Amino acid sequence: MVMRPKITNQIRRLRFEAGEMTQKDLAEKVGVTRQTIMAIEGAKYFPSLELAFLIARAFGQPLDAVFQCEEGT
Repeated sequence: MVMRPKITNQIRRLRFEAGEMTQKDLAEKVGVTRQTIMAIEGAKYFPSLELAFLIARAFGQPLDAVFQCEEGT
């Protein structure tokens, strides 16, 4: 059986630390909808690699400071 990794993110925390940036503000910076950001934050949708890098750049952070991959169960 293949174990799927668990992908988590720090977007909500980073938005708060960035002056309480709204989901809409972040969405506009990276060219997606607020609903997309909401789904990514809630781990209901996983972004493409391109979008993940855009989100990390919006916060001035490396990719692994925004997204983490843990061993699956």
